[in-house]
Amino acid sequence: MHSELADSLQRRVRSRGHEVVTFGALQPGADDEWTSVARAVGEAVSRGEYDQGILCCWTGTGVSIAANKVPGVRAALCGDAPTAAGAREWNDANVLCLSVRATSVAVAKEILDAWFAASATTDPKYRAIVERLVAEDTSNAV
Repeated sequence: MHSELADSLQRRVRSRGHEVVTFGALQPGADDEWTSVARAVGEAVSRGEYDQGILCCWTGTGVSIAANKVPGVRAALCGDAPTAAGAREWNDANVLCLSVRATSVAVAKEILDAWFAASATTDPKYRAIVERLVAEDTSNAV
């Protein structure tokens, strides 16, 4: 099942020169249960198959929670461009989560532009925070 938002996101990501690989409801015959999709995307990012992922569900909260259970994933639920930029810069977020219900196509474009324009800060304070998160991921891995 394709939505206007999903189609727009794919076009925008491709127009920025990135590869788009679909999971779940966007891939015919795949498991489209949101926790399964979030885990699959999170694991692919965690393994280094992809640098980043984008996940959507009705509120965006469910996929964010599920993706963050995968060690190495720093998923951020973003509802606006400044939040997306901050998530990338200060948290080195690698999975963007969006609400299908609350995110318009126009706002999604702004969010994507901010997400891709930002990069992780080199500020030692924030790098240390992210490094602690990564260490906690590996120490709590199941």
